[in-house]
Amino acid sequence: MQTGAGRKTGRRRLAMQRRAGALWREAPGSMRWRGTVTEGFQAGLGPCAHLCAALFCALTVCLSPFSLAAQERAKETASAPAAACIPRNAITASVKSVSDGRTLTLDNAREVRLPAIEVEDAAQAALSKLTTGRELILSPLVPAADRYGRLNMRAFIAIDGRQQSVEAALVALGLAYASPRADDDACMKLLLQTERSARMNKLGLWNDDTRKKMRAENPAALTAVQGKFAVVEGKVISVRESGGTIYVNFGRRWSEDFTVTILKRNERKFTDAGVEPKRLEGRAVRVRGFIEERGGPWIEAAISQQIEVAE
Repeated sequence: MQTGAGRKTGRRRLAMQRRAGALWREAPGSMRWRGTVTEGFQAGLGPCAHLCAALFCALTVCLSPFSLAAQERAKETASAPAAACIPRNAITASVKSVSDGRTLTLDNAREVRLPAIEVEDAAQAALSKLTTGRELILSPLVPAADRYGRLNMRAFIAIDGRQQSVEAALVALGLAYASPRADDDACMKLLLQTERSARMNKLGLWNDDTRKKMRAENPAALTAVQGKFAVVEGKVISVRESGGTIYVNFGRRWSEDFTVTILKRNERKFTDAGVEPKRLEGRAVRVRGFIEERGGPWIEAAISQQIEVAE
């Protein structure tokens, strides 16, 4: 017998499918909605090594700053287990062009956004070389579209008979950060796992110079990237509460130093996920999100995946 929660989840999933299907039918051109629950995909995605190897071949010029040694490390990165990251409610489509490192224009003129990653400039060339003129397997997310009408999707491509994550390939090369969403799933776990390997191998965004700039003890450097997505590392000095907000402080001068805020009503979610705010004091952590300014640089953590203990 299905519980109330199960029925609610089922209704929400059905609504998502209908919404995505409606958006797809609105698209001009000959593309057809193929949004039935995808069957026939293998139980696990498998490592993205094949996809990254293909990307290396396509980007010999575009990624010339990468040394051969770095490329080899990225191939090792790509061998991380892919858990159960598979396309769901899939659509197949061909890519006409790439607008930036996470925005694709399809043959039917609709735009697709990959909201699960945040990218650097070099990602556009990588994404273009990997996807232009090829058929993608697209998996819809919630909400189905952003405020500009771009479809929110995860993207997969078939390499040697395997459906592999395009986002994971970019993350593996250090060209993108994983950007956790409220609907965290196995694919986000894959992206975070792949990112850890890229960080360990100091690829792309994880080179020493960039990481030094994005340290919590460098508030001026963080303020300079206000409005942009960043991954900030540092040691928590104190954790305080005021009103309905928890303040995770990385310095003693609240008006100048880096701070992370968590709404008190969300504290239980963080604790249940193993990130109890009060226990962060004195620990080295890694925080991701958009940098804002409230006196000093600041990130609001709305979901637990934005904070991880770095020790």
